[in-house]
Amino acid sequence: MHETIKNLLNIEEKVKQKVSDNNLKKTPNIIAVSKTFKIDHIIHLINYGHIHYGENKVQEALEKWDEIKKKNNNIKLHLIGKLQTNKVKFAVKLFDYIHSLDSEKLANKISSFGNNNLKIFIQVNLGNEEQKSGINTNNLFEFYNYCKELKLNIIGLMCIPPLDGDAKIYFKKMLELKKKYSFDELSMGMSSDYLNALDFEASFIRIGSSIFGNRY
Repeated sequence: MHETIKNLLNIEEKVKQKVSDNNLKKTPNIIAVSKTFKIDHIIHLINYGHIHYGENKVQEALEKWDEIKKKNNNIKLHLIGKLQTNKVKFAVKLFDYIHSLDSEKLANKISSFGNNNLKIFIQVNLGNEEQKSGINTNNLFEFYNYCKELKLNIIGLMCIPPLDGDAKIYFKKMLELKKKYSFDELSMGMSSDYLNALDFEASFIRIGSSIFGNRY
């Protein structure tokens, strides 16, 4: 058994235990974040039957996944990095989920392609960090309504907590926002903090190095 499969099984076991301990209603989806890794390092998980994969860049994803997705209809590809408007026309065809909707300009561009099957997360800037993308929580309700007017399929919220903060504080805030505005999904938690994210009802966790190893 390949190391990546062993790593995934180990994570699945920890997630299963969390689901049991917290009496969660549904099992979270594990996104294997395959950015920067070549397909020959990912293929073991694909052959094993894992479904969800995450990429940061549209061009890299096109080169890696275009042919593989045609052969594996069950694979779900997630864009977890920033989406530039000039890449939207490629992204809406390749990706099944976009986790980084962060502006009206981007919302308009995605809407212009009319792909209602595309599932979208609004990226929230909880730490109000200038260097980070995302919608300020004070503007979230207005932005969400704007997206609904565009008939975008908004399924939930995504966050990347500040590196120097306590992630649990931000995960708690995300859960509060989910309940306040009745979102279905939360995309949060990475290799270092996904178990904490599960305490606050994360439904999509984004795991890279704990599955694939360190990036070089």
